[in-house]
Amino acid sequence: MHTKTFVAAAVGLGLVTLSACSSSGSGASGADSKTVTLVSHDSWAVSKNVLRDFEKQSGYQVKVLKDGDAGQAVNKAILTKDNPQGDVFFGIDNTLLSRALDNGLFQPYRAKGLDQVGTAYQLDAAKHRVTPIDYGDICVNFDKAYFSAHKLTPPTSYADLVKPEYKNLLVTENAATSSPGLGFLLGSAARYGDAGWPDYWKKLKANGVKVVDGWEQAYNDEFSGSAGGRKAKGDRPLVVSYASSPPAEVIYADPKPSTAPTGVAAGTCFRQIEFAGLLSNARNTKGGKALVDFLVSKEFQQDMPLNMFVYPVVKGAAVPAEFTKYGPAAQDPATMAPDRIAANRDQWVKTWTSLVLK
Repeated sequence: MHTKTFVAAAVGLGLVTLSACSSSGSGASGADSKTVTLVSHDSWAVSKNVLRDFEKQSGYQVKVLKDGDAGQAVNKAILTKDNPQGDVFFGIDNTLLSRALDNGLFQPYRAKGLDQVGTAYQLDAAKHRVTPIDYGDICVNFDKAYFSAHKLTPPTSYADLVKPEYKNLLVTENAATSSPGLGFLLGSAARYGDAGWPDYWKKLKANGVKVVDGWEQAYNDEFSGSAGGRKAKGDRPLVVSYASSPPAEVIYADPKPSTAPTGVAAGTCFRQIEFAGLLSNARNTKGGKALVDFLVSKEFQQDMPLNMFVYPVVKGAAVPAEFTKYGPAAQDPATMAPDRIAANRDQWVKTWTSLVLK
């Protein structure tokens, strides 16, 4: 979900983040083509040898078209659904799922290996228009060095973030364009209810929250605790990111620190599930089905955590030791039923925009 901060290091470790530029439709592959095109957000990544295994076994070459933050990529996929850019879309999450399903973005396909995916992640189990691929927790991260230097206890909850001692410290993403930003909004709605969350955001705005377009800018430019943020002289020691961000800061550091330089405010987490789906007007449906099957294979699932810093959904898929040590999944993350998200999301985003951005 957030590998862009670590792309330079990832290249050195033999990871691949492929991309292709095309106008609407030109990236899609033909019915008899040996090319299958995956459309995704910017943080798609896979190890070269794992992708090579799929290509060798399936006979398909994979082209990847990365289309910005998840919210932007989903919106573009909906706009181009009649003449799609590819065959499979990866990276739509539970915060945006109903929008895609209501717009007929995906065609039904029951992936091989779906019986090994936990039922809690199968939010479209009746129709199989999307297949669960990973999960993670959207949480506020904090810069340990900043709070130590200022002799300030890091926040642990939503309520803490509106306290005077944390004024002008938090940066978050735009809920209208970014999936982490939307997840943070939904988490606050889950915590304070339909009537309470707007007042919470009024307080957060009064306390100096900064809003930027997407995760890349928030984490890699504005956040003082990340490797990228330190280089960019970011001055916000609190950022909306992921519970798996701290292990990433350890894994890609040189030299590696004994402890993660960042931490997680455990009471601010919202559970995010990501899906892949065969696009309704895919030109290469056979190749697209093979690609979806690959995404729930144990080989891909076990490769995924150290590439995209998310957790696998397939039963028995190994999780790296670094995740357990530096970034375990949230113990009690906020969640929200898909039908509640569908019923409220658009109006909540409009209200949020009027409260926070105007």
